[in-house]
Amino acid sequence: MSATVHVCPMTQVEATVSQSGARRLVSLLSAGTAFARPAAISPENHLLLTMNDILAAQEDMTPPGRQHVENLLAYAARWDQTTPLVINCFAGISRSTAAAYIMAAALMPHRREEDLAKELRELSPSATPNLLLVGLADGILGREGRMVAAIRGIGRGAEAYEGTPFALTIN
Repeated sequence: MSATVHVCPMTQVEATVSQSGARRLVSLLSAGTAFARPAAISPENHLLLTMNDILAAQEDMTPPGRQHVENLLAYAARWDQTTPLVINCFAGISRSTAAAYIMAAALMPHRREEDLAKELRELSPSATPNLLLVGLADGILGREGRMVAAIRGIGRGAEAYEGTPFALTIN
């Protein structure tokens, strides 16, 4: 069985959900960001993780934390993979690409971290996964630094205001 994770910026959520037929949504947004959940996504199928896109603690900002990653991994484990899933953040470049990479690593433990990172780069030239999120997941999943090394290996993505939506196959 294979399933699809679609990644997009906030401005493309409605269209991505509609076009993909997704019934599950993960949103990684800063506190106070106005966001309307698409009608096709029931409230119980929407995971909202509130954090800023930062790599270290900053005053008046919420860095990604262990609980965010644990909630993401628990959500991934509950996904039956019969319908696509959409992940968004504000720009579709950092938090959402990190979440897609983390879910892929968790759901496909047989895949090498480096191969997943290279696939992510091929699918999204602008992807710059948040290294704090990736590092937390690396520890939780027992990947011994390989997830972080793989993301560092693909380097910073191309400059973009918003990432172009893309789909990652889980199999």
